[in-house]
Amino acid sequence: MATDTYIPRRLDDQWKIGFWDMDVAMPVLFAIFVGWLAGTRTAFCICVAIGITISRKLSKVKADKHEAYVLHWMYWWLPCTPLTALASTPPSHCRRMIG
Repeated sequence: MATDTYIPRRLDDQWKIGFWDMDVAMPVLFAIFVGWLAGTRTAFCICVAIGITISRKLSKVKADKHEAYVLHWMYWWLPCTPLTALASTPPSHCRRMIG
């Protein structure tokens, strides 16, 4: 065959929006949405600035950690709901495991 075949190097990469990971881009996108709902330019600019600040802090926190650090943090520190509960792991409020 004369055509080149593309072989992906990484299959388990996180989802990306442009160059940013999804968990870093979401605060900015949420802030843009909230600013748009506010209806004024001043509120929009303030919300976008807050979103950019939060996303920069988040990217600095997860810089030297595992790729799924934010998901792990959310599992242990956010309340358990039927949508976020995992069947194969203990609830997040059970900190001591026997065995």
